[in-house]
Amino acid sequence: MPDTVTKIIAFQGVNAAHTDLACRKAYPGLTTLPCHTFDEVFDAVETSKADMGMIPIENSQAGRVAEIHNLWPGKNVYIVAEHFQAIAHHLFVPAGALLENVKDVYSHPQALMQCRRSLKKMAVNIHNYMDTALAARDVANWNDPSKAALASELAGEIYGLENIQPNMEDSHDNTTVFVTIAKEPANPDPLKQPVITSLLFSVRNIPAALYKALGGFATNAVNLIKLESYIPVGVSPQTAKFFITFEGHTRDANVQLALEELDFYCENIAVLGEYYAAPQRFR
Repeated sequence: MPDTVTKIIAFQGVNAAHTDLACRKAYPGLTTLPCHTFDEVFDAVETSKADMGMIPIENSQAGRVAEIHNLWPGKNVYIVAEHFQAIAHHLFVPAGALLENVKDVYSHPQALMQCRRSLKKMAVNIHNYMDTALAARDVANWNDPSKAALASELAGEIYGLENIQPNMEDSHDNTTVFVTIAKEPANPDPLKQPVITSLLFSVRNIPAALYKALGGFATNAVNLIKLESYIPVGVSPQTAKFFITFEGHTRDANVQLALEELDFYCENIAVLGEYYAAPQRFR
């Protein structure tokens, strides 16, 4: 019987963090590898320490994950998939603790922000933690009925906590969009299901360059899904870069025409990946 090789997917955070849960939901057969930073996730994929990596790029409540954009240049990886993960924050306490006895709640600032109305009604003290899973771990270790953690269902399960108040998030359409990165491109087939493409570019320093560069997408009926600008760390504020995602494959005739026009007004263009759109994107 041949040996089976377990594939590894890297993520930023600790075991039982929301990204760990997203990895397990999207790729249930893979082993998750926690990394301290997003840069370590990219490095793990580039050095083949991991077969893939999962990176959050935006949240429906908190907006984009800005630091990701500065990591793309110079990295030899491709976006090969996207995953929409519904984010649910549960209030976990040591076994036997009562909701009315909770005085202090610990979690990541984003989780606390996304549950602020629910927490305000409870009139508790909130404490920032670097990770939701670390908060759950420490609440379990303290074993104090007055202390609780906002964390994922996976964190509660791993650390043996009791879910005393499910779904604390103020908005139940709280979703994080993740992209999967790998060393080789995905090469999706547009005839099988919808394909989207992501790329980075910087425009030439001429009047209306961005307007003209994007005009090709409009005239060639290419639908833009995302357009973000950012200033790379350590460069002039005039050197803005842009991250875009659009419907279509670079082999499509209308996309090729749009990219030709984009190239005319740009200093550089880097295709980050062509990949299948997540089913939730066009619902």
